[in-house]
Amino acid sequence: MPKKKSAASPEKILESKYVFKGRAVNLRVDTVITSDGRRTTREIVEHPACIAVVPIDEKDNVLMVRQYRSPIGKSLLEIPAGGIEKGETVKAAVIREMQEEIGFKPRKLVSLTGFYSSAGFCNEYLHLYLATDLIPSRLHAEDTNEIELVRVPFKQTLGMIKSGEIQDAKSIAGLLLLREYRKTL
Repeated sequence: MPKKKSAASPEKILESKYVFKGRAVNLRVDTVITSDGRRTTREIVEHPACIAVVPIDEKDNVLMVRQYRSPIGKSLLEIPAGGIEKGETVKAAVIREMQEEIGFKPRKLVSLTGFYSSAGFCNEYLHLYLATDLIPSRLHAEDTNEIELVRVPFKQTLGMIKSGEIQDAKSIAGLLLLREYRKTL
């Protein structure tokens, strides 16, 4: 789990002001004094912790999703991911998101790691899992109508990353970490 604040922060926060509070994100502007005495601002996007999961079927395919992403104006091929609901455990969120996005439930989950998605301006932390021994199990969610399930042979994923066919950072991290994890087995 991520730490909230470092004990030895090189900056002193003078003021914190929310300029936007939304359903998915908040935008906060902090006025700070840096370690060399400069006064400046930090624009911080607050986003709750999330999960990302690399689901592998019995034929060694990665079950990915293709979905349109408004901020970049195009569809991306991604591993399933989503938010952790209030009171929900990380593993429960992984299972729910898999059921909603790809229609499968894992019998086996392995935590691969956790990481910050873009620490330069956002505090979002992603818990990354490997899911195997998949069984069909569909949960319907209101925001998943436009998601397309795409089975990608795991052995092709590195080439797809290199060619730019897979461009999503959490997906790249998940697939490369799975590659390394398999070397330890």
